[in-house]
Amino acid sequence: MADRHLIDVHLLLVRDGQVLLTRRRDADPRFDGRWHLPSGKLDAGESVLRAAAREADEEVGVGIDIADLRLVHTSHVTGPGLEPRLGLFFEALRWTGEPVNREPDKCSAVGWFPLDALPDRLIEYPAAGIHAYRTGSPFGTLGWPDSTTS
Repeated sequence: MADRHLIDVHLLLVRDGQVLLTRRRDADPRFDGRWHLPSGKLDAGESVLRAAAREADEEVGVGIDIADLRLVHTSHVTGPGLEPRLGLFFEALRWTGEPVNREPDKCSAVGWFPLDALPDRLIEYPAAGIHAYRTGSPFGTLGWPDSTTS
């Protein structure tokens, strides 16, 4: 059993009813070729808002003012072989620049998808966060015996 929980930040870049997703390039076949939100882990000494803005720049090359981030969902997640984590999902409706793939070693594509027509190969964790965003659910759990997936 892990003795810590990671903190992840996820970005819902939303424009014209669509959300930006990235397709993972991963040595782990459970994740390779599957869609995900731009996201990453919180670094030591970093606020979650700064982490979200940093990940937006690192992964898809857009600049986000932390004042333009809105926390829309929190998810407590666990799964086989994964460290438990707390996922914070932030909506951004404004940013500078046009999203591009800035991490071709970790990402094979970037694409816009209608919030109500997401791709089939979407990883469950971000899929649950997007669903919660669409339904206005502020909190959920995923993978725990008492999960309340939103």
